[in-house]
Amino acid sequence: MREAVKQELGYTGGLGPVEISVIGVPIDLGANRRGVDMGPSALRYAGLQAALEGLGRRVEDMGNLAVPNPEHSPAGDPNARHLPTIVAVLRDVATRVAETLRGGRLPLVLGGDHSLSVGTVGGVRAVHPDVGVIWLDAHGDFNTPGTSPSGNVHGMALAALAGYGPSELAALAGPEPVRPQRLALIGVRDLDPGERRLIKESGILVFTIEDVDRLGLTAVMERAVEHMRRHARGVHISLDMDVFEPELAPGVGTPKAGGLTYREGHLAMEMLAEAGFVVSMDIVEVNPILDTANRTARLAVDMARSALGARIL
Repeated sequence: MREAVKQELGYTGGLGPVEISVIGVPIDLGANRRGVDMGPSALRYAGLQAALEGLGRRVEDMGNLAVPNPEHSPAGDPNARHLPTIVAVLRDVATRVAETLRGGRLPLVLGGDHSLSVGTVGGVRAVHPDVGVIWLDAHGDFNTPGTSPSGNVHGMALAALAGYGPSELAALAGPEPVRPQRLALIGVRDLDPGERRLIKESGILVFTIEDVDRLGLTAVMERAVEHMRRHARGVHISLDMDVFEPELAPGVGTPKAGGLTYREGHLAMEMLAEAGFVVSMDIVEVNPILDTANRTARLAVDMARSALGARIL
């Protein structure tokens, strides 16, 4: 990126804390396909710790949080399946993330389904209340129990951060919802009718995959970074691996054709790292049962490296 553009957007080139704490959250209660609970193991097997240590970072793997499996958690309300158990798990996620940040370390949370990100962001906001969230996803995750065709809570996570949906889920984000100016959804291309309406009403920043096609990924990320610089202090990256083209990331539960390419993913992560304001990250929806030779987990490790400072030169 040209120096003039860096100066215009306020890039610092910082990489955040040198120390990283890896936190596994093997939750699949928010989805309807088994296997995503093995995502943290797949990411570790793909060499995550060594890859990050190769950047000069100190990496501490905190292991996995305890998560009940669906067989030991009543589904309950069919419009928000397993919600009480999910909320209990996400409280633990928020506590662990907040402790990590207070200890001067950057939390890297491994999923697990995307419901976990409500807990991650809640933990970050306990320390950095003005943090922004960049949500890279093929889906809007902006359903509520009243709009969701499946009742899967992982499809309600971003809506909960914005204050929509079940009060007990939304409350995990903090004493008040994340302001719409601090939420950005990038790469979306598959929306249910109800969540499409809610997204429009919410006022969050959205770049669809059509916007990526028309503007180019560089322009999209420049606008997202500039927007966050105006409205937030620090950024949490929430990376759902289904944002990528399914041929690149076959190991996801809800693939959708027409996603980001390998280089677009790297560029997005590189630009966020270069901005110097990343305070936390989660990687979700890696399902090794559906994967081919752990390809999706290896892609996720590559993205984590770029988000946390890897450079060609």
